[in-house]
Amino acid sequence: MSTDKKNKKGNHFMIWNELKWVPSEKQLAQFIQLQELLKEWNKKSNLTRLVDGDDFWTAQVCDSLLPLNEELQHPELSNKYIDIGSGCGFPGIAIAIAMPNAKITLLDSSSKKTTFLKEVSKEIGLNSRVTVITERAETAGRDPILRSNFDYAIARAVASANVVAEYLVPFLNSTGQGLIFKGGWSETEQQVLKKALTEMNAEIHRTHKFVLPNNRGIRNIIRICSVHKCPNQYPRSVGKPKKQPLGY
Repeated sequence: MSTDKKNKKGNHFMIWNELKWVPSEKQLAQFIQLQELLKEWNKKSNLTRLVDGDDFWTAQVCDSLLPLNEELQHPELSNKYIDIGSGCGFPGIAIAIAMPNAKITLLDSSSKKTTFLKEVSKEIGLNSRVTVITERAETAGRDPILRSNFDYAIARAVASANVVAEYLVPFLNSTGQGLIFKGGWSETEQQVLKKALTEMNAEIHRTHKFVLPNNRGIRNIIRICSVHKCPNQYPRSVGKPKKQPLGY
């Protein structure tokens, strides 16, 4: 076996241990194909620098799936996910590969990125379960087809938690959960988020902390849920959640 293949296997093995989940041969092939397509597209359109070796397997794949390690144990579930600010497909495409019955909506305002997401979904055989939308979260959150329609709304590396919450909550159905991915997480941020959520009839469900393998740092996941229907004024108009964040 070549050194490159050994390295690839090593990277894979460590993250599957961490996730307590092992992909099927088909799923592993899809992850590898996703990596190849990212490398190819990166040459003409700079999507992400995290495409090689451990950058891809730990900082992208593992980071996307670790917060959902409970859900990974139930691949039969056909939940509906929306990934806000999908970028180059993490966590959305990773979830679509790992959860073979899930339906995933990938939302990004950049047509450069959504063009890639559409192409990659088709290439790796996910387009029957993946929908790609080019739109701002504030606009999409008011769309009656999307609003209150998801079991999970997820955002990774988008903005501060109170801002992200305003993007996520309007998409959640009555039993849905929003997942906010954060690096550091402080008591002050938690209090601000709690206040912001109160205005949207939502609350923190729980927070949990993960340590990413290979010294990739700490990841805090804040799970939020609706208590009552989200008031119609949220999300506010484009740009407002960032300019005038809730919770202060």
